[in-house]
Amino acid sequence: METTSVNTSVSNAKNTPVQPARYSAQAKAVLAKNVLKYAATFWFISIMLGQWLFFYYIMSFYGFSVINDNMEIWNRWEPLGSKPYDANDSTGNLFFAAHAIGAGIVAFGGALQLIPKLRTVAPRFHKINGYVYLLTVFCLAMSGFYLSWVRGTSPDTLSAIGTSINGFLILGFAYLTVKTARNKQLASHRKWAIRLFLVSNAQWFLRVGVFSYMVTGTVAGANPAFGDPFFPIWTFACFLLPLASAQLYFYASEKGSNRLKLLTGGVLCGLTLMMLIGVMGLTPFLIKIINGEAIVF
Repeated sequence: METTSVNTSVSNAKNTPVQPARYSAQAKAVLAKNVLKYAATFWFISIMLGQWLFFYYIMSFYGFSVINDNMEIWNRWEPLGSKPYDANDSTGNLFFAAHAIGAGIVAFGGALQLIPKLRTVAPRFHKINGYVYLLTVFCLAMSGFYLSWVRGTSPDTLSAIGTSINGFLILGFAYLTVKTARNKQLASHRKWAIRLFLVSNAQWFLRVGVFSYMVTGTVAGANPAFGDPFFPIWTFACFLLPLASAQLYFYASEKGSNRLKLLTGGVLCGLTLMMLIGVMGLTPFLIKIINGEAIVF
């Protein structure tokens, strides 16, 4: 009996140090997972609010101008080198209106497609909204090709190339989103839907990135200007950086170590903060456009 007691004590003594280490590893794993999860949630909520503000601007400026037959106001952007309205080009004006209003529909409806709770509670709405969204992004891509290469709306060839690459990505990702949904590959469908959402909102990311650069550069005393190297780079990075960030998130959430999850969470939070700075700079500017105020930088 004594021997048994001694053996049990020795056994317990040997096992005691292992428990804290095991629980510590579990705690670290839970912490890393939560950091990544909440960083992604922070990003999504921020982008959804920013997108819906953008939707308000598009409908207030472009939507009402079409309804009131007052499309001349589009040329308030002329001080920045953009003259969307042409009295002698009705077809081009129609394509531009469809492109602009389509971007608003994508901004509003696309975010709804990514809300898991909504997919569960209202699957029929998710399906119908998804078809509307897919039709809109297809029209968005095709009108983008027309405006860039036929009408010549893009400010330069580099911008037209960036718009075209983005358009091909939209078409490719839309096809893969539908294909995975029909094949019941839900995990892959979710990934392709997120990628489609990112590239179809490239023009929003473009504007937010520009204002983030201008605001942070000004605060840092760097005197940012439109001729800076940032602008040609951002022509492509406005859709490539969000895609790279999403891919990093997918990898970290599925296969990454705790350290990678923490690092990815930090990267997402940093990018979200920069995005919010851009949203806070862009929104008052767009309100000035709606109100007909002068564009001043």
